[in-house]
Formats: sequence, structure tokens, C-alpha cells
Amino acid sequence: MEKRVLAFDFGASGGRAMCGTFDGEKISIEELHRFSNDPVLVNGTMYWDVLRLFHEIKQGLIRAKKYGKIESLGIDTWGVDFGLVDEQGRLLENPVHYRDVRTAGMIEKSFRKIDKERFYRITGNQFMELNTAFQLLSLTEERKELLERADQMLLMPDLFNFFLTGEKKAEYSIVSTTQLMDAKEGCWSKEVIEALGIPEHIFPEIIPSGTRVGELSDAVCQELELDKMDVIAVAGHDTQSAMISVPAKEKDFIFLSCGTWSLLGTELDAPIISEKSRNYNITNEGGYEKKVSFLKNIIGLWCIQESRRQWMREGKEYGFGELEELARKAQPLKCFIDPDAPEFTPAGNIPRRIREFCQRTGQEIPETVGEIVRCIDESLAMKYRYVKEEIQECTGKTYETLYMVGGGTQSRLLCECTANACGCTVSAGPIEATVLGNIALQLLAQKEISTLEEARQIIARSQEIRQFEPENERDWDEAYERFQKVIGK
Repeated sequence: MEKRVLAFDFGASGGRAMCGTFDGEKISIEELHRFSNDPVLVNGTMYWDVLRLFHEIKQGLIRAKKYGKIESLGIDTWGVDFGLVDEQGRLLENPVHYRDVRTAGMIEKSFRKIDKERFYRITGNQFMELNTAFQLLSLTEERKELLERADQMLLMPDLFNFFLTGEKKAEYSIVSTTQLMDAKEGCWSKEVIEALGIPEHIFPEIIPSGTRVGELSDAVCQELELDKMDVIAVAGHDTQSAMISVPAKEKDFIFLSCGTWSLLGTELDAPIISEKSRNYNITNEGGYEKKVSFLKNIIGLWCIQESRRQWMREGKEYGFGELEELARKAQPLKCFIDPDAPEFTPAGNIPRRIREFCQRTGQEIPETVGEIVRCIDESLAMKYRYVKEEIQECTGKTYETLYMVGGGTQSRLLCECTANACGCTVSAGPIEATVLGNIALQLLAQKEISTLEEARQIIARSQEIRQFEPENERDWDEAYERFQKVIGK
């Protein structure tokens, strides 16, 4: 008997409502509703339009009525961002975007309150200014009255779950992105929270990934004319939902979740928190069954997405397929950027910044659209190799296959470059890794699927997986030496 569930998947630029149908052997998916996710700049602050996003969730629920009975729904989003609600459950203000400038300088300020080494040893998180810890620290410095009015801090998927059910909970995987969780104990770190001067009472109870939060509230059901439906706290961080879809059969594997951000790492039973991992700034994120993703955040397709937006502003419309064809015609291994250099993080004229970076580092300057795109793809592939080597050093293991999942697998060129740069097989797919992981976690919560291993096998046979083998390894090895000099390593 078929089972149907709803997956709401929010990324930094858009979201989807997807219906997943499980027939006992395979999962099929159908898109019900797609919408943009556009930040709004008001008086110098960049906000998420969270009420509009909640409206889009309602539209997805309405469109799902055609299927009749839906067993449950689950929501995954990007990490670190949050909303504050008061004792009456009222949202105090729209959540602020992780790219907002309010966190500038907060990492350095935090080190004056808690020793950097101690901070990392507790949380096991990569230090990034956008992390929740530094967003909240900025509020203690500049908007203390807002924190005083807050009853709970709800991370984005937990905030949407609260809007739907009235239940205030914190799902484990999304909590692990905050740099406020004790990585070994799996609980909020009282030591870090006190050191940063954040009110302890605002942090909700942490629940495991794959836990039933509650059911749609009477108000939501009446407004939308819906029957009751379970709301499952899937792995709220989209990366951890995507992890469920990695089609690996071996226990020790390395994965790359590739979208606006790229996240490269391996799955462990316990965190690695060492001097080497701290020096490499590698993070430990929690997932389903308390497994740990030992990974590093890398700027992903953002540079191509934002370059495309710049060309559109200049009156040149390119599809992503067209950009890839132009890149294929460009000279290979001509020049590189460090995708994680700070100048590539903000929105704006990325092509100009790439040319300036190449000029500053004494390289040939990419002039055409194809040359810019090829530079980005090849630079990403080189950075993947660089981080893969760091991961291998920390784990003491080698990985013969890199499992690449997510939207980036649609780019054949990027998959080829990654295989060539890393000198290993690239297994590419599924494209819809996050949605499929979200769906699988709901089915696991309902006991329709028994184990994580079974879920991965079901997803692997439900989707196309492509293999890419390395070529021209000598040329890529020589180019990798140039890349390391460019990024100052």
C-alpha cells in the first residue's frame, strides 16, 4: 500500500513543496509548489521574509489535497539562522539573514570571552562569522532588549514547525550548526552560552532527528480545510537530510553535498575534535541516529549563481546549461581563485572580483563568460581536493570514491573536474538528495523503513547515479600545485 508524505525543502534562494510516494520498493517524488526565497534589505539590515515563506508552506499543503491522505510532513532549511518568539508565541522580528553585516568582528570578540581552543574543543564547529553563536553575541552587544523580551530562540525549521503545531522544540542536526552545542554530549553548552552572555532560558529542548513534533494545529487545519497531519522533525539542516541519500555501501566514505554551499566530509560514529581539525577549521555536525558529519563548508555554486545574476543585470540572459557549454569551449586550467576568499561571499559583481583576484595573484585574467565559469568550476574542484586531503589527514583514512549529491551533480563539467582534480571516482547523484532524505526520515519515523542502510538502498534504486573517472591526472596534479600557491598554501 502506497504511503505519501510531504517534504518542504528551503534553500537560500528558493523552496519547494514535494510529495513523496513510497511503494515499498522505491520512492517517487513530484513537485507541487516552487517559490523564490528573496531576502529583504530594510534600513541596512538583511532579513528573511519568513511570513511569506510560511504562506508558501500553506500553498504547498493546499496543493497536496489532491492526493487525499498524507501521512506527515517534514521541513528542512539552511543552517544557523533563527527567529525569536515571546511568551505568547509572537515573532519579535523577522529572522536576520546570515549574510547580514551584524556579525562582523564577532568571532574576535568571542575569543576575548572564551578561549578559542576551548571554544572549539566543546563545540567542534568550524569558526564562521555567520554561525548562530556570533549572531546572538551581536544581539548581546547591540540589542540586549530584544533578547530580554525573547522566550525562545527557534532555528528556521523549528520556527516553521512551531508555526504549524504550536510546539517549541530544537531538532538535533540544526542545533549542531549553531556553535552553541556540546558536540560530545549532544546538548546546549552551558559554558559557551554563559561565556558569551546569552540568556540560557531561550534555548528549547533538543529532540533527535526523525522525531514526531506534533500535528497540524486546529487553527491551521480550519484555515486550510485540512485533516490532521503529523509533523516530523526530519534532519532540519538540509545537509543532514542530504546525507541520508548518499548511496554508499561502505562504512567509511567521503561525500560532497553540492548546492549554493558545498559541504565535503565523512560520516563518523563520534566527533573528531583535535588540534589538527581545529587548525583546519573542520566542523562536526550531528545527524540521524546521532551520527556525526565531519565536514568543511566551502562556497559552492554561489559564485556561478551570482555571476549569472550580474550578467542578467548587464542585459545578458544565460541558462545554466548555456553557461556550461561556454565553459567547455574555454581553455582548461588557465587560472584559479580561492572560492572561500572573503571577496566572493557578498552579493555583487563576482566576474569583476574574479578578474581582480587573478590579476592580483599574477595569473592570466579570464575575460569571457566561458572563461569565468570554467575558472569557477575548476577552482571548486581544486578546493574539493584540498579539503579531501585535510579530511583524510584527520581521519587517517583514504577514500577511493567521492559521493557527490545535490543540485551540483547536474553540471557534468563540475563532476568531471572534481574527478580529475581529486584523482578518484566521482559517484554523482541523486540530484534531489535533500528532498529524498527528508522523505526517507519521515518514513523511518513511521516505521515504514527499518534502518538508515535500507533507506540508502531504496534511494539508490529510485534515482539515476552516474560515475565519472579521472582523466589527465598529470596535468591536474601540476595545476594543483599552482592552485595551492594561488590560495597561499
